[in-house]
Amino acid sequence: MDFVKQGTKIICIGRNYAMHAKELGNEIPTLPFWFMKPTTSYVESGGNIIYPEITKNLHHELELGVVIGRKMSKVAKEDVMDYVAGYSITNDVTCRDLQEQCKAERKPWEISKCLDTFCAVGPFIPANQLAHDNVEMILTVNGVTRQHANTKDMLFDVPTLLEYVNRHVTLLPGDMIQTGTPEGVGPWIEVIPSLCLSQAFPRFLSRLYRLVLGFEYLSF
Repeated sequence: MDFVKQGTKIICIGRNYAMHAKELGNEIPTLPFWFMKPTTSYVESGGNIIYPEITKNLHHELELGVVIGRKMSKVAKEDVMDYVAGYSITNDVTCRDLQEQCKAERKPWEISKCLDTFCAVGPFIPANQLAHDNVEMILTVNGVTRQHANTKDMLFDVPTLLEYVNRHVTLLPGDMIQTGTPEGVGPWIEVIPSLCLSQAFPRFLSRLYRLVLGFEYLSF
């Protein structure tokens, strides 16, 4: 499924891993909450992630992306997985300094998340090839593991997220839900004009910078 071309929106879940909420000094949520990215934020394998001038602290956030296969609105929790077409590994690129500034000024911080190329994605993985509730996710930077977690540690699992979101927002084929990042988020590099992205799944490499995103299929 070519969700990058077909989808109409990217819904991004915040603070869905307790340790990530704690590492940024945030409260652990009692209900899912989200923000949105436009589909112009997508960058696929082989593209470039732009390091914008408005930040000096660009962070990586490794996440499982869930791709919707059919229109869904107010679908019950027990049925929501029937509407999932598949998955992708994703990177919720974030201007951390800009986000913290917006939070301090009590302003919406979507600008720190929704810029062009700020949703890096790997290839589409059909739903029957991945068990969403037991996925080992690993992100390394220049050979050093920065993020390593399992989706079973989510505060709100995939069915809970889908039921809650589609209760309020109609989801269309190709739409993506980014399910939140685990602990270990951090900067790639202080200042660089652009970061080259190629083969985000299972790895990607550039002349300037190496960032590896990976899934380990633990069960099917």
